[in-house]
Amino acid sequence: MTGPRVVIIGAGVVGAALADELSGRGWTEITVVEQGELPRPGGSTSHAPGLVFQANSSKTMAQLAKYTVEKLVSLDLDGEPCFLQVGGLEIATTPERLAELHRRAGWATAWGIDATVITPAECTALWPMLDESRVLGGLHLPTDGLAKAVRAVEAQLRRARSRGVKVLDQHEVLDVLRTDDGRKVTGVRTDQGDIEADLVVCCAGFWGPKVAAMVGLTLPLTPLGHQLAWTETVPSLAGSTAEATRPILRHQDGDLYYREHFEGIGIGYYGHRPMPVAQDEILSVGEAPDMPSVLEFTPDDFAPAWSESQRLLPDLAGTSVGEAINGIFSFTTDDFPLLGPSTEVEGFWVAEAVWVTHSAGVGAAMAEWLVDGHCSSFDLHECDVNRFEKHQLTPDYVLARDCQNFVEVYDIKHPLQPMEDPRPLRTTPFYHRQQELGGMFLEASGWERPQWYRSNAPLVAKYPTRTPDAWASRYWSPIVAAEAQHTREQVSMFDMTALKRLEVTGRGATAFLQTMFTGNVDKSIGSVTYGLLLDADGGIRSDVTIARLGRDRYQVGANGALDEAWFSRHLPDDGLTQVRDITPGTCCIGLWGPRARDVLAGLTHDDVSNAGLKYFRAKEIQIGYIPVTAMRLSYVGELGWELYTTSDQGQKLWDTLWAAGQGHGLIAAGRGAFNSLRLEKGYRSFGTDMTFEHDPWETGVDFAVRLQKESFLGREAVVARQESVSRRLTCLLVDVDENAATYDQPLGKEPVYRDGACVGYVTSAAYGYTVDAPIAYAWLPASLSVPGQRVEIGYFDRRLPATVAAEPLFDPEMKRLRG
Repeated sequence: MTGPRVVIIGAGVVGAALADELSGRGWTEITVVEQGELPRPGGSTSHAPGLVFQANSSKTMAQLAKYTVEKLVSLDLDGEPCFLQVGGLEIATTPERLAELHRRAGWATAWGIDATVITPAECTALWPMLDESRVLGGLHLPTDGLAKAVRAVEAQLRRARSRGVKVLDQHEVLDVLRTDDGRKVTGVRTDQGDIEADLVVCCAGFWGPKVAAMVGLTLPLTPLGHQLAWTETVPSLAGSTAEATRPILRHQDGDLYYREHFEGIGIGYYGHRPMPVAQDEILSVGEAPDMPSVLEFTPDDFAPAWSESQRLLPDLAGTSVGEAINGIFSFTTDDFPLLGPSTEVEGFWVAEAVWVTHSAGVGAAMAEWLVDGHCSSFDLHECDVNRFEKHQLTPDYVLARDCQNFVEVYDIKHPLQPMEDPRPLRTTPFYHRQQELGGMFLEASGWERPQWYRSNAPLVAKYPTRTPDAWASRYWSPIVAAEAQHTREQVSMFDMTALKRLEVTGRGATAFLQTMFTGNVDKSIGSVTYGLLLDADGGIRSDVTIARLGRDRYQVGANGALDEAWFSRHLPDDGLTQVRDITPGTCCIGLWGPRARDVLAGLTHDDVSNAGLKYFRAKEIQIGYIPVTAMRLSYVGELGWELYTTSDQGQKLWDTLWAAGQGHGLIAAGRGAFNSLRLEKGYRSFGTDMTFEHDPWETGVDFAVRLQKESFLGREAVVARQESVSRRLTCLLVDVDENAATYDQPLGKEPVYRDGACVGYVTSAAYGYTVDAPIAYAWLPASLSVPGQRVEIGYFDRRLPATVAAEPLFDPEMKRLRG
């Protein structure tokens, strides 16, 4: 097997890893082109300090880092190691940071990485330079360490060359060549001639946006300067002949990190002002006095870092800063890499915004994706380059978010913490009404979305509730509990506009959806079907709801931009099917609760009785003056409808429902109540409870797989996975101390233990106000998913006892939904 002709643009840590991994899988028709001169071509790899900290809130990012560590540890170059596994130490100098280190330890443990929170004395035993009086504790990961990036690049390229890969340095890519219609790559044009290719993978680092623009692809990536300084000899290190023996050190309260370097210390600093660099301001390899990735050092920006470093590490008072740079690194709008294929130009792929920490893992993931057509070893939904909404690709948004992410790189972030600027960006037609009701807004895909409404404060006296701990009570109010319980007893309106809606039309629409979807959409007009999009390996790409609104017209309730890209990638070339995002021009109100029919029936001449509009059916109705698509669905487990109309009539729909509903106890309710209610019903959330790595059987959504269908994408693979379920998404009820003033409420990603060993992790969690207990869904071994089993959830520095419960917790007979 030689594989297709592949050109990899860039020979840094990512390009080298990809060449090695692809050739290791048997693809050898590979050419790596690099504009600089190896082994230090001038990109970020050439100056990277090499610190690899694996702890990350994202399972995927932690696993990519873990793979990188394991691979680099196994590599050497002429007997010299490519990784110095000295361990990693993150210290806390504030109580808030110490609590955060316990949370980080939980992530690492959940993702299978050894991590321990240690005492101040243990910290100074590992790093004697530390002023112990300033340290409250530390997080120690013994497998962290220092990547020798340039050495690792050469080791991987050398191995790739031995398999037949060509490596051409000093070849600048001037263009990406395509077919006459521009829809498929044919090669690259360099300053030394053209190179033919079937696949082109852009691993150009901070030059990535420039290369991607050659095929019309926008990458939300900003190169930013980051300060890195090396001290002169530190007295306590004088005479040291080893490059590093102590753990790499991170002082996130000061926006600082440190590493030994023989007799000195390397200091990295994120506390300075953002220093973005425009693509046309980056010097070429020939123009740069040192290398393009190295900017002139700005001492004034570094002054606070030097002062804080001397306080934390008093030995530094006896030395001075020597060599120092402002080195360029890549930042993205959501802190994740940019991986995957263009949906517009076949054969063009990117692997961008990847730091050394994740480089070998990304190389492996991309190689698997390219060769197999999917990646089963890593869940890449957070990293897919097609995940962005259009507004997230505008230059001003990209610059603002990337700079803010630089500022916040070491901040303690709450799981619900929304971006603060730029806002508001996307507002529903109900926004002004929600403001009038005192909506407390968070943000979802740019949309302003109420978490609760202050106007419902009087309901708190009727529905008193317990108070969660200080961390969980951020972005929480007792009003959330009142809104949830009111919905169960009366009726509420929920703004569902932020959920993406796609319209699939054309003579080929039915056949196309049948091939993509695990359910059967070839049913009567008005049918609504819940089902899954699967990858070729049987993994879940998304869960969607498809309503047939006409013979050749369907509305798809999707999860985001990735679903639109997935459809576009598989759309036949016959022109018989069209896919269109209708979200911006439409809006949706979820009208749910036992009295929902009382509200709606008085506003329409259409039959909305149980017989007139059954559960999981849709029809066009009139609500007052407004044409509405009413779908008999409910993700809170109560009677009701999703009511869709065009944006221009959205406010009128709200006002009409609101006026009619006042006599029936109608309120507006927020996302906090919605999340509690949906967990009581056991409804899964894609991207949280299930992702690309999971299949329907283990996730508990196998009811959505219609094996009676002869064919759909992933059918053969998902059938094969049916008999090998080793884990399950499991419902847990957390014990509550009835005498305590507050209760501990997991929020997601916490480790789950059985007999002291980590056996899984939490996905979604919230208090169930109807069942009166904290709920947590978690991935557990199948043997532990039996109701009655006892486990513990790691929550900061404590363990919360919990019991596996049968699901759904609320209305298992579905009587309320079907009434």
